[in-house]
Amino acid sequence: MINGVKLKPLRVIPDERGRLMEILRSDEELFGQFGQVYMTTTYPGVIKAWHLHKLQTDNIVVVKGMLKLALYDGREGSPTRGKANEFFIGEHNPVLVQVPTDVYHGWKCISETEAIVINIPTQPYNYREPDEHRLPYNSEEIPYDWGIKHG
Repeated sequence: MINGVKLKPLRVIPDERGRLMEILRSDEELFGQFGQVYMTTTYPGVIKAWHLHKLQTDNIVVVKGMLKLALYDGREGSPTRGKANEFFIGEHNPVLVQVPTDVYHGWKCISETEAIVINIPTQPYNYREPDEHRLPYNSEEIPYDWGIKHG
């Protein structure tokens, strides 16, 4: 696991009326601070990658569909520098993935329907000076293959 990345299994509580799933609480160790909550979607087969944040920590959850979430540690001095992690998250694996600052991350929608993602970053989006540092999904700086791994 990349240094600083945290996972929180999410408990889905179903009953005859529907479902409830807590995502992040201010009284748990995983919580750092609140910046904002936003929803984004990704269409089947689309890759949204790579980017990192210098100031904010992301708390990513998929509430509909499935994503292959990939992380890459390019941080100087990190004990896990050069390591990649991938997580399959969504309806069939409800987890929150906490992505620390300076860790590249991105995802590919692997479900047959649009994936709906909730992110709870620790900083609000700064429209004048976005905390977004990007590389293309197929950057040679990150040794990661977005293809299906058969076998």
